[in-house]
Order: sequence, then structure tokens, then C-alpha cells
Amino acid sequence: MADKWIQKAIKNPGALRKQLGAKAGKPIAARKLAKAAKAPGLLGRRARLAQTLRRLRKG
Repeated sequence: MADKWIQKAIKNPGALRKQLGAKAGKPIAARKLAKAAKAPGLLGRRARLAQTLRRLRKG
């Protein structure tokens, strides 16, 4: 049922990086990500997903 939700959630890889103007190959700063997560719309949704995935990676 929820076996590959991450792959299905990421439809446009690199879109958040492009929206934030972050350089490729370097991590997006946590502070920048937190600010973007408060934004409404698609930018906020992408940033919140990125924060969730960051937590999964550390755990």
C-alpha cells in the first residue's frame, strides 16, 4: 500500500533546489529549508517533504 510513497511523492527531482536557488551538489541549509517550509503552496510542500526526508535519512 505505502511501499514506495517516497518515489511517488518526488515527481520533479531538483525542483526545490531550483526554486530556492541553491547550488547543485551542496546541501540546502537547514535554516533556508525551515523558512521555505513556512511558505504556502508548492514551495512549502516541497520544503516540508525535504525536511521529512532529511529526518528519515538521519534516523
